[in-house]
Amino acid sequence: MTIQDIPALNASLNALATVLLTAGFILIKTGHKEAHRKVMISACVVSAVFLVGYVGHKILVRGVHTPFGGEGTIRTVYYVMLFTHIILAMAIAYLVPRTFLLAIKGEFERHKAWAKWTFPIWYYVSITGVLVYFFLYQWWPAARNAPNVESNVNSNVERRKSSG
Repeated sequence: MTIQDIPALNASLNALATVLLTAGFILIKTGHKEAHRKVMISACVVSAVFLVGYVGHKILVRGVHTPFGGEGTIRTVYYVMLFTHIILAMAIAYLVPRTFLLAIKGEFERHKAWAKWTFPIWYYVSITGVLVYFFLYQWWPAARNAPNVESNVNSNVERRKSSG
């Protein structure tokens, strides 16, 4: 695995989280509490692994963002989506553990009240996380001849290994 593979892996983790969230929602609505519990624990683990991968990738590329190659209306759509994704992802960093902790403590009425807010926000963040990946890397990547930060980081790492 190379540094260039991490965004695709992170998008896959977000997609899996979306599937798990969907399953968890259906399970609780149909009264399958134990299955809901297991699926939601899995969703939390997958999202935590995503967060580690995302932060790790940002550290490896020294915080440099990936440029968006789209223009015109799609650029506006992308940045509105990205802005809402980032703001709500910050909220999720608090909401998910809080909602999860209420369930662990057996405070199910409070858990349910918090989940009414947490679930749709977490769902949106997971879906838009996948969309951000596709916008940046598949549908509208920056010009192919533009400097690639990730390739430069990999080159620097390889040079250090060979010199040292």
